Amino acid sequence: MEAIKTVADLMAVAACTAPKTKGENYVVIEVLDHERKNRLGQEMINYGKENKNPNFERDGANVLDSVSVVLIGLKNAEVADLNCGACGEATCIEINTFDGQFKGPNCAFRLLDMGIAIGSAVKIAGMMNVDNRIMYRAGFIARESGLIDLDFVVGIPLSATGKSIYFDRSS
Repeated sequence: MEAIKTVADLMAVAACTAPKTKGENYVVIEVLDHERKNRLGQEMINYGKENKNPNFERDGANVLDSVSVVLIGLKNAEVADLNCGACGEATCIEINTFDGQFKGPNCAFRLLDMGIAIGSAVKIAGMMNVDNRIMYRAGFIARESGLIDLDFVVGIPLSATGKSIYFDRSS
């Protein structure tokens, strides 16, 4: 559906132009094409089966049934040097010293920047009546499978049907 692809592009604009701490931008946005969206969905299903986690399978099926997926994340986000303590340390932390499902720790202000960008993006989807859901599992698998090289990322699949496929589901 071409209209949903246009909404995905508008979501990317909204995320890009969302305010950022100290005017420094570490937020990365990517709209997956059909082939990469399907690869993501299948990788999520495979991961769920291999790890006996039905939530990955369920969300992967949602991705496959979606028209588009918008990925929003952080890459090499430097600390804001505000020594605010929100991360639990008295002075700013050394970032990305841990690499698990996501790299971390991350500066709380950079995570807020990402959250504001996500909120701006889903606001556009909502205004356009396009069903969506913020999925950390989609972000993890996009990173894990090499679809995107980000430190921390979420996926936002998009659909427009008679009932929301992301919330009107059995489990």
